[in-house]
Amino acid sequence: MPKTKVYMYNDTSRTVSDETLFFQVQQGNEGAFEALFLRHYPALCAYARLFVEPDDGQEIVSDVMVWLWENKEMQAFESSLKSYLFKAVKNRCLTLINRNEVKQRIEKMIFDNLQSQYDDPDFYAIQELTEKIEEALARLPENVREAFELNRFQNLTYNEIAERLGVSPKTIDYRIQQALKQLRIDLKEYLPLLLPFLLH
Repeated sequence: MPKTKVYMYNDTSRTVSDETLFFQVQQGNEGAFEALFLRHYPALCAYARLFVEPDDGQEIVSDVMVWLWENKEMQAFESSLKSYLFKAVKNRCLTLINRNEVKQRIEKMIFDNLQSQYDDPDFYAIQELTEKIEEALARLPENVREAFELNRFQNLTYNEIAERLGVSPKTIDYRIQQALKQLRIDLKEYLPLLLPFLLH
């Protein structure tokens, strides 16, 4: 059998389509992956900067490209590889923005609660507790975490969340109860400080 052709990023590879290069990537061709990476990396980073800081954007783009290599066995894309990459970068940027917003809301909630109990809340205690809550939330199933965060951090009602996610309010109630149950276990050491957060 003939050897797999290796595409290097030069003047000739510029004329090779994304689809052809990705087919080569699926065969394990690192040269083809390098060509795709170098072809799309600058534009993807520029696009990511519309949403997040440059350093975060570069990290997100790199993660997306690494994910592409690690999942190269996928069969096809709905539209084009380029569209897929831009959509993936946007989704990860929005996820990062959401995580940052959640973190800020957690910090504010903790600070407000501690301030009512102590004259001078400990910054490091707030930071540590914020990290513990983030870790506990990350361990929840995605649909459970999403329902909980929409309710607690965006103040949406069960009906509003149900409409957004396309499920019944009863399902949202169940998911939030599951979240509360697990968070009370994972954060049991901090329950006195988290009562407003963990009460139904």
